[in-house]
Amino acid sequence: MSRHRGTSMQVIGLCRFSYPAIGGFQVEHESVEDRIAYLYAPERLEERFRYFETITLPGIRAQSDPEFTFLILTGESLPDIYRQRLQALVADIPQAVILAYPPGEHRGTMQKVINLHRVASHEPCLQFRLDDDDAVAFTYVEKLRDAARDVAALLRNHRHVAIDFNQGYIARPGPEGIDAMPIQTPYWTPALALMLRPDVKTSVMNYSHGKLFRAMPTVTFTGEDMMLRGFNRFNDSRFKKAAKPAALTPLDAKGELLFQMTYGIDSDHVRRVFSAPR
Repeated sequence: MSRHRGTSMQVIGLCRFSYPAIGGFQVEHESVEDRIAYLYAPERLEERFRYFETITLPGIRAQSDPEFTFLILTGESLPDIYRQRLQALVADIPQAVILAYPPGEHRGTMQKVINLHRVASHEPCLQFRLDDDDAVAFTYVEKLRDAARDVAALLRNHRHVAIDFNQGYIARPGPEGIDAMPIQTPYWTPALALMLRPDVKTSVMNYSHGKLFRAMPTVTFTGEDMMLRGFNRFNDSRFKKAAKPAALTPLDAKGELLFQMTYGIDSDHVRRVFSAPR
């Protein structure tokens, strides 16, 4: 049961599940068709589904404050077999909304998607983004609302404020379980949110997460594990400066319990899913 003290602040999370945006990728492609072929290659999609099921969704499913919306944006061209699989994975998550859009300019499309789900309010809107291989702690929405109340006065003179939870883990799941390493790193996307005044129509996706401090006040909270970034072969470029694969070590029993109690991630479930035939 949620322990939050009551607020009308709307919370919206956005997850791009292999959406073929124009722009917004580190891997470049010659055409939209090339990007779609890359995103929907069976081997890549299988890995994305395994991460999404075992890493991302457990924490979303178990949020202590259930009053939020979790938008999952994919492409209209996602094959039906994968669309049905995605729907099945989130069928028991009432906050999840699957949206299928045609290819479009990245930031403009993300802003449109989020704004279509904002409700008219005199309160600020809280927005976060989550990649389909990352996770937040099951207390994230609750702690985000608490933090927003603490720093709300900053909106008197600013259009938006970034709320950054900087502590957690890099993790790589596999057939043997989870390899991980602890981190304290500011402005990584998991557990990083924007608080926007009601009249502001830009979104959390309009800003480069690593450069937020150039555009608005930012407040960083630490001391509690709140975020997790997935490490896999399709996104290793994100970690060239942060960690090498050898720096990740297998979780022991204590670490597996911590992941279960913090993110809802079950290491036995990880082993089963990643051991299944492709």
